[in-house]
Amino acid sequence: MAALLAALGVCVGSAGFENLITPLLHPAQDPDQTAMARQIIWDIRLPRTLGAWAAGALLGLAGALAQGLFRNPLADPFLLGSASGASLGVALVLAAMGGAGGMLGGGGMMADGMAFSVFGTGWLVRLGLTGAAFGGAVLAVFLTLALSNGVQHTLRLLLAGVVVGVVLGAMTHLVLIWSPESLQAMQAFMLGSTAFVGWTACVVMAAVWLLSSVAGALLARLLDGLSLGEATAHSLGLPLTSMRLALVAVLALATGAAVAQTGLIAFVGLAAPHLVRSVVKTTHSLLILLSSLMGGVLLMAADTLARWLIAPQELPVGVLTAVLGGGYLLWLMHRGTRGGGAVL
Repeated sequence: MAALLAALGVCVGSAGFENLITPLLHPAQDPDQTAMARQIIWDIRLPRTLGAWAAGALLGLAGALAQGLFRNPLADPFLLGSASGASLGVALVLAAMGGAGGMLGGGGMMADGMAFSVFGTGWLVRLGLTGAAFGGAVLAVFLTLALSNGVQHTLRLLLAGVVVGVVLGAMTHLVLIWSPESLQAMQAFMLGSTAFVGWTACVVMAAVWLLSSVAGALLARLLDGLSLGEATAHSLGLPLTSMRLALVAVLALATGAAVAQTGLIAFVGLAAPHLVRSVVKTTHSLLILLSSLMGGVLLMAADTLARWLIAPQELPVGVLTAVLGGGYLLWLMHRGTRGGGAVL
């Protein structure tokens, strides 16, 4: 499925479905067209498609960890305030640059489908924005941990994350009010975009995904114990405090890496574990892996659909995932209500 979607993603561009394979198979007929087709596929579409998979895989993995940590099926990767922290970091950098996002390209869409955004700026500015987003996400998680006095009490950690998210979100809006010229560029980050994911971003996200997957597999026993209750987890001899802290670190790393490269993309981390559970009942060791793979497939499919639906313009992929993910969860709730069982 992932390979099929990747092939489809390479064929979808600003004009909808485009045949770029024929010029590659017959390079002698039109060398210029062949070189252009090779550049479009290798430099734009392939890294974007693979980057969408990597970002979705990170969000799916983080969603499974968050739902297991909080023992709440409605938990998502942004629950510890990482999304608000990343947004604040990007907003502060844009404001410090005096609205450089507006000068370098705002959040609108061009007629050929290429999105002007904070992701399309020069590499030095892009590096600063990416670092600000990642740093803001991680610092927000640290602030949540400080407010909750550690990870001993899950409910307190959850409430601290909600408070941090609300406060940092309000601070982001204040920054944008103070620097309104940054609003258009900031909008692209808030809506989410994979349009300017390059090979470097793919490598970074793939490395973080590999590290997070290994760490998640090692911590899966804690999630299995927590699903039976804290008393049971204690009786199994699990070091709850240190393992919870490790879970929060992995959650922050995976979420921060995805958000830094693609902006805020909703519902992938929330819906991916639900989709896996609806198909198979398993322990967390396999659930984390399957949720990660499902998240990658979901975001790659959404990214391809976002490019195709209103071509030559392009929908923000974060908007599309929110609509589709919200619709799926509403259907799941309706089905659970009619069946008389659990809603989620």
